[in-house]
Amino acid sequence: MPRVTTYNPKKVTLALGNHIASGFADDSFIVIEPAGDGNSYVAGADGEVCVSVDPSSIYTVKVSVLQNSNTNAYCKKMYEKMKKNGKGFFPVTVKDLVGNEKFSASTGWITKLASKTYGKAQNNREWEIVVADGVES
Repeated sequence: MPRVTTYNPKKVTLALGNHIASGFADDSFIVIEPAGDGNSYVAGADGEVCVSVDPSSIYTVKVSVLQNSNTNAYCKKMYEKMKKNGKGFFPVTVKDLVGNEKFSASTGWITKLASKTYGKAQNNREWEIVVADGVES
């Protein structure tokens, strides 16, 4: 019998500090990328190879929300707080409640304001969050 699984985007949650993100874009709305080089290698002239393990746990989390989402106000507030006094850090947690995947970090910050596009219909805003201590499970 084939293995059958389900995915439900309504069961993917994102907590940014005490804010529960909402108003996600209709396509890819959360992208989590490791920022380091992973396991890189160098080959010597004689063919000997050395593998370097990157100890970094820095990740970039990109969040796309609708232009009228309350998450825009939270992200902007945290960005401005970081610029003002360096205290714009917050924990980040992404959970897929159906698939049991989880990503978490205790220290995240907004790197820059989301760009804005206006047109006939609403447009998405993409926020970039960097976390210093990301853990996938």
